[in-house]
Amino acid sequence: MLEFRILGPFEARQDGEVVRIGGPKQRALLAILVLSANQPVSVDRLIEELWGGRPPGSAAHSIEVYVSQLRKALGDPGVIVTQRPGYRLQVEPEHIDLHRFESLVAEGRDAVAVGDPEAGAARLREALGLWRGAPLGDFAFETFAQGAIARLEELRLAALEDRIDADLALGRHTQVVGELEGLVSEHTLRERPRGQLMLALYRAGRQAEALEAYAATRAVLVEELGIEPSPALQRLERAILNHDASLELGAPAAIRRGAQVEPTTRSILLAGSGAGQLEALLALAAPLARSASPHELIVVSLLAGGDAARLAQETGRLEERRAALLEQGLAARAAAFTTDDPGADVVRLASQQDVDLLLLDAREAPAGPFDAELTAQLDGVPCDVALLVGGGADDAPPAGVVVVPFGGGDDDWSALELGAWLATGSGAPLALCGAAADLAVERRDASRLLATASLVVQQLAGVAAQPVLTAPTVGGVVEAAAGASAVVMGVSPRWRSEGLGAARSAIAAAVEAPCLVVRRGLRPGGLSPPEGMTRFTWSLAATSAD
Repeated sequence: MLEFRILGPFEARQDGEVVRIGGPKQRALLAILVLSANQPVSVDRLIEELWGGRPPGSAAHSIEVYVSQLRKALGDPGVIVTQRPGYRLQVEPEHIDLHRFESLVAEGRDAVAVGDPEAGAARLREALGLWRGAPLGDFAFETFAQGAIARLEELRLAALEDRIDADLALGRHTQVVGELEGLVSEHTLRERPRGQLMLALYRAGRQAEALEAYAATRAVLVEELGIEPSPALQRLERAILNHDASLELGAPAAIRRGAQVEPTTRSILLAGSGAGQLEALLALAAPLARSASPHELIVVSLLAGGDAARLAQETGRLEERRAALLEQGLAARAAAFTTDDPGADVVRLASQQDVDLLLLDAREAPAGPFDAELTAQLDGVPCDVALLVGGGADDAPPAGVVVVPFGGGDDDWSALELGAWLATGSGAPLALCGAAADLAVERRDASRLLATASLVVQQLAGVAAQPVLTAPTVGGVVEAAAGASAVVMGVSPRWRSEGLGAARSAIAAAVEAPCLVVRRGLRPGGLSPPEGMTRFTWSLAATSAD
């Protein structure tokens, strides 16, 4: 039996024995395929992940050689399947330790949900016992693994917090205080363990310390991120102040998820450097926040330098904008702060808050490769990233169809998810744009691919997608986008070396509608069902593969 282990140093095992895989590039290639198990990974993406923006001229041939050597090492030529536009690792899900971890976590959460925290805690402990150290520890400094490592660590922390919830439901509040204090110290900006610590202290008869824990939380969030605690944490503080009976062990309101620590609201992060950028992003974000899966808007203005007067002015303007959003029935938090490293601060915000989508204004990004700041955000943020690269007036997008040029790549599926999300939030129709047939080169049209994508979107988002066949050129896409309310494209698989790329740049310059380019993250997107948040990845692409 062939097994793959990523919850620690990367390993392949055949009948319990470690398989000798080969050199660093071969190991990395296999790890990339395991992370996308049973889904095709394009050769372009493999080259980009293995060599970044500087691949050798022989990179494609090297990939072929590595795959051939891996097939021999694994002892089964059928485990790595050649599938356009690249390769697919064919493996039973239960033969990957991550899948076993997710299954046990799901069983544990289900047990807690039906009122059996004892069984839930046992399953969650069993799941956490599968971890052998830092995930993908031998790739800790490899660019391709950074997002995966962050997401895996996030899942481990979420499972640990769920196990603590189960322990709280079992009356083990005194026993978990020390563990929670360690978690809070290690993950200072993570709100859920802070809420659990508040609850544990309160149930242990230490109300004053519980309130001090809230005050410390607020101080850290305001100082580090410039935002107030989430509404869920604020409600918990009020309940502690009022000696709310629902906080007592065994109270009906305290049973959900094992405690009165509510799940954090899923959110959309808008980050910019001033009013013009943020207003354009807000015009796009508002329909997303109003969709069938409501999201909180986190609006952040990052200012260079230490201009106190400008900071005060921007803070006041954001507060007025937040108040207007609240009047429209949208949940929103807003903050402005100065920074010497805006890229790192955006990554930190997106990682520490439950962000499903990061919106950035890249309309002034220079041609060619992205700068270091934008590259750091695209590489480091665990959620999907949407770059506004064209159009985007400050008022609401015009009425019209949402157009998604679709070729079936990983980032194209994420663009489709965002396009469907925009369509459901704004009530606009959705159109999928694909290549028409070309008899001269015996190329069939993309209607089969578009039909597959349309069926998935109908099932999961409840929106029908109209197929549009065009010439596979910039002009064909621009013609299809005439009168559109938005155009949403996947980022180039070679974005590290070419940035937006010539074709996408030309489309963004030619269309009048707001034009977004999407980079797929490892965190599930905004349309994912609640259970999708417990998985390593959830995407329309994975659903279509199922």
